[in-house]
Amino acid sequence: MFGYLMSNYDQKIYEEELADFLPDKIIDVHNHIWKKEFTSGAKKHDGLVTWTNLVANECTIEDLVASYHTLFPKSVTIPVVMGNPEADLEKTNAYTKECSEKYGFKSLYCTRYDTPAGEIENALTKEGFSGIKPYLNNSPSYIPPDEIRIYDFLPKEHLEILNRLGSAVILHIARPKRLRDMVNIRQLMEIEELYPNIRLIVAHIGRAYSPEDLGDAFDILKNTKNMVFDFSANTLSKAMTECIKAVGIKRLVFGSDMPITKMRMYRITEQGVYYNVVPRGLYGDVSGDSHMRETDKPDITCFMYEEILAFKKTGVELQLTKEEICDVFYNNAARIFNI
Repeated sequence: MFGYLMSNYDQKIYEEELADFLPDKIIDVHNHIWKKEFTSGAKKHDGLVTWTNLVANECTIEDLVASYHTLFPKSVTIPVVMGNPEADLEKTNAYTKECSEKYGFKSLYCTRYDTPAGEIENALTKEGFSGIKPYLNNSPSYIPPDEIRIYDFLPKEHLEILNRLGSAVILHIARPKRLRDMVNIRQLMEIEELYPNIRLIVAHIGRAYSPEDLGDAFDILKNTKNMVFDFSANTLSKAMTECIKAVGIKRLVFGSDMPITKMRMYRITEQGVYYNVVPRGLYGDVSGDSHMRETDKPDITCFMYEEILAFKKTGVELQLTKEEICDVFYNNAARIFNI
């Protein structure tokens, strides 16, 4: 689907809940652009979620921009673009560079664990990329998915380059326990200590999609000074609230994870597991995906709006000001990426 087709219910949600809540300018730090031919024959790491592939098999820059215009008609939305880390990285990075130059958007370079250090330095110093996007899918294939550590797909030689150049990295952490996993916590703290010049953005609030995923992580992470969190593809208001309480309003940023947030859905959690509830039949047979459920409920909006509604709930709970909301949706990312 090119762009996003608004329903009457979407329009109602936007006008009644979001139009006056969102600032005039938005920066989306986490989204993906690629063409479907880039994923043909690309290597996959077994054991990763597959439901994200149900929404779109590509997202061109034109598709992304059109979707923003429809979803946020009263706001100017500026993406920090990156390719699809599950695609052919040479092709997806080349397309990202082409699009960032054409539109003037900041961009991130998708990497593998074995991407040569010189290639990354060239991307950051000569090709105009503002940082990198490693991904657990791009770790050594012999490592079981449940055992992947940060350094398995973001090695220290890459971190050293980022630190020297003061560049950004958006980090999607692995492992079943997500943010509360102590291996993840220890490595995040080590990165914070050893590489203080990196603009580290922990994606999805560390994939804390259910209350159980939080554990006592922020009791430790509150001691950090630099790392930032995005709440892309996250509808857990509690995670957003605890993040702000721990590290402050200046260290949370908006990300969408487009195009998957075009999915028509809402999310529930049961016993520490999240489930995406979608209209029956809309995405074909979803019975084989453990994170998908179907419903006959008539009024369902999109993942994007559900995510922002969750943040609005946090805003009400913490009594955030208009300026603080603007910090999260624009000012914090503008500072990180020099926009």
